[in-house]
Amino acid sequence: MKLILLSAFTATALFAAVDINSASVKELTSVKGIGEKKAKQIVAFRKNGCFKKVDDLLNIKGIGPKTLKKLAPQLKVGPCKKK
Repeated sequence: MKLILLSAFTATALFAAVDINSASVKELTSVKGIGEKKAKQIVAFRKNGCFKKVDDLLNIKGIGPKTLKKLAPQLKVGPCKKK
């Protein structure tokens, strides 16, 4: 029973979308296809504003349409916390 619960929790954690408006560098690097350098670029981009949609990642150097297509299912855009 414990194994089933642990497996269910792990599967949920693996497939939970990461919010690009609030995720830390560490959280972003947990996404397959995002390394530390790209994660830092995403966090730096947020200093100037928020992401309105996942497609806004195309503004990050090194993320093109092919990469975005692979990343998009793993990401989400949460509410903007900037004022």
